[in-house]
Amino acid sequence: MLAQIKHHPPHWYGVPVRVLLVTFLSTLICFAASLLVGIIGTVLVAFAHGVHPDMRIAYRDIALPIALTAAGIIFVAMLFSEIRRYRQNKALSAIERAS
Repeated sequence: MLAQIKHHPPHWYGVPVRVLLVTFLSTLICFAASLLVGIIGTVLVAFAHGVHPDMRIAYRDIALPIALTAAGIIFVAMLFSEIRRYRQNKALSAIERAS
């Protein structure tokens, strides 16, 4: 005898929550990674020129624009993905109820 698993129908308010959460976390990861690369690059360029590194460049001119660009791309991609996922789950839930 197989156990019946009760599936809850999808709710529309889960879509923006997941989109914003994944966008925020992914933006933080992109900011951290680009900041690391920016700091390493800034230090190497400053060392090659024989001056002290200006870390504001790593934050302002490298990490922030990359993170904002990634945030926009991730937001749009996640929005399309989660809307598609919601519609599929809604259709599957309707099929499951009908059978």
